[in-house]
Amino acid sequence: MKLFSFIVVVFTLISCTKEKVEKYEPFGVTYPDYFPETVYDLEKNILTKEKFELGRKLFYDEILSSDNTVSCGNCHSQTHAFADHNVSFSSGVNNLLGTRNSPAIFNMIWSPAFMWDGGVNHIEIFSLAPITNPLEMNESMSNVIQKLNSNAVYKQLFNEAFGSTEITDLFLFKALTAFMAKLVSANSKYDAYRKGTATLSADELKGLSLFRINCASCHTEPLFTNYSYKNNGIDNVFTDLGRAKITLDPSDNGKFKVPTLRNIELTYPYMHDGRYWSLTQVIDHYTSGIKHSATLATQLQNPISFTSTEKQQLLKFLKTLTDYELLSDFNLSDH
Repeated sequence: MKLFSFIVVVFTLISCTKEKVEKYEPFGVTYPDYFPETVYDLEKNILTKEKFELGRKLFYDEILSSDNTVSCGNCHSQTHAFADHNVSFSSGVNNLLGTRNSPAIFNMIWSPAFMWDGGVNHIEIFSLAPITNPLEMNESMSNVIQKLNSNAVYKQLFNEAFGSTEITDLFLFKALTAFMAKLVSANSKYDAYRKGTATLSADELKGLSLFRINCASCHTEPLFTNYSYKNNGIDNVFTDLGRAKITLDPSDNGKFKVPTLRNIELTYPYMHDGRYWSLTQVIDHYTSGIKHSATLATQLQNPISFTSTEKQQLLKFLKTLTDYELLSDFNLSDH
């Protein structure tokens, strides 16, 4: 296992609760040897207990929204692998709805860009987008910083984390990043299989084989995405231009980031607009629902052929990507 930037805090306690033992574990980022190196340079934002706990508090605090009703955790729930609560579009301030499905935000330190269209190119400024989006938190950074600087608890926590009683947006973003950096999904049944500590059933192995033949060019192991932008044929007339809104290049019309398939069982509905509510619908799309257009991904020019049995085997494999440890990790919860 690889371990970066951690502080080991040893506590000698005569009596302690389970909560305290879990709370003060080392706060480095660990991941399997078969994972690639992280894109985010962890050495530039050393993870400490203080930064992490501050980031967690901020992540679940509605103070970041203009009317103090919406937190990051409202749209990125731990029980749904840090995606939204199985809705097509998330509710922001004044119950306004967003225009795209809220993606899961684990394994973000491997991503070179963020959002469905790649419009944010660094994890440390990722949080700026939802905070300032009028359909989400609808707040300004100046107001956020003013509210935090007027809060005695936050003044103390920022001082403990960064050695400064003056709260800045840089410190805010680094704290939130410290929390998100720990949202690592690498403990599914698939991972146990890769580590040699579990076996897959015959159907799951067949599903893995089908996946590698038909899906892995875009949903590349072990992160199950290659972070590219593809038009996957759900439309041939685009009400949302996707990547082209950022690049202004017509050849990017209808292209969206390839999402990870880790925890896919729990992060429905699917696609950038949440139009499909089951994995069966998604598989059916790729076998019989492709809509052709000038920017359609080359991998999808011809439909994928699965028998009904093969579809079930693929589904069984995809369910091995669910990471129950991520869903239940006390350190990542709102407490």
